[in-house]
Amino acid sequence: MIQKTSGSFDDVLTQHGQWLERAEAKILQINVGKMCNLACVHCHVGAGPTRKEIMIRECMDKILEWSEDNPLPVVDLTGGAPEMFPHFREMVTWFRSRGVQVMDRCNLTILLQPGYEWAAEFLRDQQVEIVASMPCYSPENVNAQRGNGVFDESIEALQLLNRLGYGVEEGLPLNLVYNPNGAFLPPDQEQLEAVYKRELQTHFGIQFHQLYALTNLPVSRFASYLKQRGSYEEYLQLLKESFNPASVNGLMCRDTISVDWEGRVFDCDFNQQMEMQTGFDGEAQSLWDLDLRRWKQSEIRTAPHCFGCTAGQGSSCGGKTS
Repeated sequence: MIQKTSGSFDDVLTQHGQWLERAEAKILQINVGKMCNLACVHCHVGAGPTRKEIMIRECMDKILEWSEDNPLPVVDLTGGAPEMFPHFREMVTWFRSRGVQVMDRCNLTILLQPGYEWAAEFLRDQQVEIVASMPCYSPENVNAQRGNGVFDESIEALQLLNRLGYGVEEGLPLNLVYNPNGAFLPPDQEQLEAVYKRELQTHFGIQFHQLYALTNLPVSRFASYLKQRGSYEEYLQLLKESFNPASVNGLMCRDTISVDWEGRVFDCDFNQQMEMQTGFDGEAQSLWDLDLRRWKQSEIRTAPHCFGCTAGQGSSCGGKTS
């Protein structure tokens, strides 16, 4: 039985002598749209093959223009499947030509789809860091979470990336992402990484650099999954009871500017899906109107789903935070 804990996320922060304040902006995370070739159970974006939301050229141009004047060291491209964005290659090339580190949050299977045969070699040639969803090293869990046949396609894509140097060479980072396939917290990241490396190397000859163990947040499709099973409140309580004050300093909302496919600014990709725009006194803000000094002084908006990022070992786009 989980002991009940009351209070908002901000109340719990205060109870533990913690508070959220921004650091210097380091990462520009751009969600280019919700189009995807998969429809995963845990997807907090609700992405899938039937989604039509995708960034238009004019929006991309405005983002690049702002980035020219406000260069950040890291650009994190997400979706959906980012590679399905029609101007993906142009955007990546633009940032890489300016020395920006680019991360591609890849679902792996897109690399094998007709029309995307270019993607793996393009990413290699541009030295893009790949952060790839791989929720388990066994087919049962992966297929249950992401769809039948996805495990075999993911293995084939990882082997392709290894042949191109990903996961083998330091200049071609290949990092995998684990998500639980149910309403529970991820295990210890370092221990799980060791198991992943052993199993994938032994059975498939696959190498990768790091494993990021992420907590599923009760947002969008995963929230619907929980509510259908009557476990939404219980899962939220688990996240609250697992609050870890040591995780707060590493939260992505502190140094990340999250931008959606329409160019609007959010504190993180989860707030983006909840339509919680960055707190500028209720004023909506597009990236091309954003002043970084004002952004640093603005409020970080919180809600119950924020407990997912501070539960257990903590969870952020780069894995654990504590």
